[in-house]
Amino acid sequence: MATTTKSGRKPSAAFMKPMTPDAALAEVIGAKAMPRTEVTKKIWAYIKKNNLQDKKNKRMINADDNLKKVFGGKAQVNMFEMTKLVNKRLS
Repeated sequence: MATTTKSGRKPSAAFMKPMTPDAALAEVIGAKAMPRTEVTKKIWAYIKKNNLQDKKNKRMINADDNLKKVFGGKAQVNMFEMTKLVNKRLS
């Protein structure tokens, strides 16, 4: 039996294009241009490192001072809203 790759799909070019974070987002993930996929990984690493995931509702993210700037001043956002807010801060 021949071995095949796990998935024949290639990531979208739009996701792989390096994006530059604005100043507020750069405080969390760094100022270097990176693909959106990497931005998401870095944000989640920051959330886990600082224990910002809500204890009762894991879909909610509690913002610290740095994330509040990224989230437009909101103290708590859900995962899907977080992605939308972060994407606004990439150019």
